[in-house]
Amino acid sequence: MSFDNLKLDKSFYAASQGFTSTLENADPSEQYRGTPLGELDAYERQLKRFGIRISGIGSDRVEKFFQNAETATLFPEYVARAVRQGVERADVLPRIAATTTQVSGLDYRSIVTTSSGNPEFPINEADPLPETKVLTKRELVAMNKHGRLLSASYEAIRFHRLDLFTVALRQIGAEIAKNLLTDAVDVLINGDGGNGTPADAVSMGGAGITYADLLQLWNAFDPFEMTTLLAPADCMQQLLALEELRDAAAGLNFHGTGHLVTPLGAELIKTNAVPSGSILALDKNAALEMVTAGGIVTDYDRLIDRQLERAAITMTVGFAKIHAGAVKVLA
Repeated sequence: MSFDNLKLDKSFYAASQGFTSTLENADPSEQYRGTPLGELDAYERQLKRFGIRISGIGSDRVEKFFQNAETATLFPEYVARAVRQGVERADVLPRIAATTTQVSGLDYRSIVTTSSGNPEFPINEADPLPETKVLTKRELVAMNKHGRLLSASYEAIRFHRLDLFTVALRQIGAEIAKNLLTDAVDVLINGDGGNGTPADAVSMGGAGITYADLLQLWNAFDPFEMTTLLAPADCMQQLLALEELRDAAAGLNFHGTGHLVTPLGAELIKTNAVPSGSILALDKNAALEMVTAGGIVTDYDRLIDRQLERAAITMTVGFAKIHAGAVKVLA
């Protein structure tokens, strides 16, 4: 079926695979390969079909989505994509999560690993092999919903353009990303409520952070690797003031690009999700599992009907600690 005679309705959102996948199934991008439409996905082809321009100086007003019932069906997906852009721009989670698991419901159990035997020495004849057990946790991962209510006046829809509306939606996404990071940090520090245990504490030698404290923290990670440091504003200021981290090359890079130094090879991330006076350190390849249920969800009925006074935009996500030894807290 060609994209320009596809019949759009609310049922595309009700399908189990979601709006985008349903639209792709009805209008596969494969059939446009090698054509001017080949670089567009099924949703973008529908925007082109109805002449809706969502970005740039010549972007349309929000009301362009509501010229008829079919174009109104495209509006919730526009909202979801704009919010997703905000989440992705502000999202630290891809830099600290070892894996992301997509689930279709709210009941999910992660895994726990236990090791026995001594793997550090050669195995003698007839000796048992060291064993690593991978078991399912008995407790469910706590899934938390975060989101906002989208409220837009008639004037906002009637007179303002979509590129400006997108900026507001991206900020909603940024707030959701911030809340998700707070959840992730809480699980890393305090455990996931299942077999996950609180993070091991490494004590500072004095009242402030020293380079010796960082060396102690780095040395505590064996057999894991300290790949990432998350620090609040007060600790970040102390770190950047350390003489050992103020060499010329690091200073030029920081002042020229804004990229932070990498103490002992670890990526440094500033976030006030970590409690003041402490630094969260982890091996990003072994510490955290992110569990998502459905991605960005919009209240499509209200959005399509232009009842924007109470249209919900939500995201349901949970976190589980994989290896307790891959997380340390310097405090």
